[in-house]
Amino acid sequence: MSLNDFNHYLIQTGQNDNLSEVESSPWEDIPTSKKVALEELSQLHLRLADLQQRFHVDRRKKLLLVLQGMDTSGKNGTIKHVFRGVNPQGVHVSSFEKPTGRELAHDYLWRVHKCTPSNGEIMIFDRSHYEDVLAVRVNQLKPESVWKKRYRHINDFEQLLVDENTIILKFFLHIDRKTQKQRLQERLDVPAKNWKFDSSDLVARSQWPEYEKAYEDVFEQTSKLHAPWYVIPANKKWARNLLVARIVVACLEDLHLSYPTVDYDPAQVQID
Repeated sequence: MSLNDFNHYLIQTGQNDNLSEVESSPWEDIPTSKKVALEELSQLHLRLADLQQRFHVDRRKKLLLVLQGMDTSGKNGTIKHVFRGVNPQGVHVSSFEKPTGRELAHDYLWRVHKCTPSNGEIMIFDRSHYEDVLAVRVNQLKPESVWKKRYRHINDFEQLLVDENTIILKFFLHIDRKTQKQRLQERLDVPAKNWKFDSSDLVARSQWPEYEKAYEDVFEQTSKLHAPWYVIPANKKWARNLLVARIVVACLEDLHLSYPTVDYDPAQVQID
């Protein structure tokens, strides 16, 4: 696999401009059978674990994965099911909730920059700096004159990371309103999932058109060659997980990773 195999999932200017018209159910290159998809995912887990270890030891690059999506699109589930079996020493997750008072006292990228990956590390952002042009915009927390400048800030920030050997992959987990309703209702109907329900989810749901427009502008302004956005059809959780796993594995395979060479002959070392 190569990343080029997934170019049709790339969000580019002039494509996927209207989210309501983008299919959120699995596309035709995903198996129609959940069983077949899970079998492939299981094999990808083994491949990802090996590649992640090589990446960690190689330490020439850093990998940043950004997960964004409407409420219930499955950011946590993606992390749980795609990265099963990797070494937790080399894979970390940063979640960005409502900023604290201390964070608000700094520029909005301060709390994000300190969470970016180090050499050989895979960092996953569960939500991200994009909330500052999404939630901030939709909820009118800042005037347009403030948040509109942030597209440029974000592009420059991501270019800085890339210049410092960071690979950036951004995933938009795409669901439709019907699927979100089903998942929210499940959180109410299943006692073990009651804790997941938050009344603020209903507020965000009522703002669906505003969030769609905000995302469309994000894609138009920030989907760049150095930091591409991928649309991930996420109505089916197993299809979502498989596709993200395929793309991450393809990205690492494109690096042609190998273990470092040593400056001695292991055959000549004798251990008493």
